[in-house]
Amino acid sequence: MRSGILAALLFAGHTAPAVTTPPPAPAQADARSKDIPFLLDELEKRAGHFFKTKGIQWDAVRKEFTAAAVNVKDDAEHVTLCNRLVARLRDGHAGLRDLKVKLPDLSAGRRWSGSGLQLLTAGDTVFASVAVGSAGKAGIAPGSIISRIGGKPALEWLRSTADKGADDRGFSTTQQARYWAGHWGLADWSDTTLDIEFLRDGAPVKATLPRDGGNSHVPYGPIHPPRGLQQIGRQSYGKTPAGNAYIHLRDIPANLPAQLDTILGAVGDAPGLILDMRANGGGGCDHADVFGRFVPAGKPWRQYPSTGTKPFAGRMIVIVDAGVRSAGETIAGQFKEDGRAYLIGPSPTAGMSSSKTTITVPSGLFSVYFAVASNKGRFNDGRGIEGVGVPPNELTPYDPAEITRGVDTQIRRAEELLKTGFVKGSVPFEEEK
Repeated sequence: MRSGILAALLFAGHTAPAVTTPPPAPAQADARSKDIPFLLDELEKRAGHFFKTKGIQWDAVRKEFTAAAVNVKDDAEHVTLCNRLVARLRDGHAGLRDLKVKLPDLSAGRRWSGSGLQLLTAGDTVFASVAVGSAGKAGIAPGSIISRIGGKPALEWLRSTADKGADDRGFSTTQQARYWAGHWGLADWSDTTLDIEFLRDGAPVKATLPRDGGNSHVPYGPIHPPRGLQQIGRQSYGKTPAGNAYIHLRDIPANLPAQLDTILGAVGDAPGLILDMRANGGGGCDHADVFGRFVPAGKPWRQYPSTGTKPFAGRMIVIVDAGVRSAGETIAGQFKEDGRAYLIGPSPTAGMSSSKTTITVPSGLFSVYFAVASNKGRFNDGRGIEGVGVPPNELTPYDPAEITRGVDTQIRRAEELLKTGFVKGSVPFEEEK
């Protein structure tokens, strides 16, 4: 089994060269012995205000890791243990940096790979949201019900995989952990397989999926986007069959405002707009400048002036899910909290949006990067985003039967709302413009 920190490196696309760690000198062991007590104190002092929100029992963590530190034999074991301790912060951004320890390379030349399958849930139902490569060849299609994975009921497998991932990675919220399990959690080395059972015409069918899909485990977002979309950077845009503007915002680059000028110049004449932010991985830009692209020219909305060459002034829906992270959450949350748009989605966002700091442990073997303050502290009635996420105005669970028919539940519901209007009082912009 790979170590926690090695797992983190692998998921980031990095490996470390194989080494044999020599027995530690007494001075090394003495230096290492200070790291766990230091982290237990410093992490509580700087991030302890999150513990209640995230349900963290730090006294239990202190007891567990103080005892475990006694059995550490070398630098690699020490780094692995410290990485697991940092994961107890339940912080999706947290991790070890500036490693001075070489760890074994378990890749043996293999690629970290998916099987072409991605999963989502609707209530207690687990279904395929993506089925390409090995999964598609096995007869699985988007919307197929997945009944068992690795010999376990599918929902149980997702929960246990999320729990296992949280042990050495850390997730800010339960929804983020479950989302991870249904995507990145399905990947492994390219010479391994995934045993599943799915339903075809109501009958169970077993399949063994080779992991040969490269990065097919990385979520894209929309399951059935509108046809004929154009691309700029990682963003896609066009119009729906009903004539509404559609933008899939895949990340938050520094030049997003300029990208939006191009996009809105092409589709901004539509009566309504769907801003689909599913699987948005974050980034960084001027958030107010983005918001201003959706404020009528010459008519500021609250604290936001209108910006851009063709700002959009019509009715607006934002779609979110647990794959929306970091800066993606602050952008999506602004539209809801500041009354500009109506948010829908199957769950709140990931809840990992914060200001971070870095500390170096006494041994000097690594540094720790972690959250110290929630972004947008005014959101969620003063709780901010970190450890909470941005809840949609309306929870819209996926319908696997719709997905099977080629209908994206979120886009279908967005189209309905753009036509019929929003819940009274939910979008002040609509009522005050």
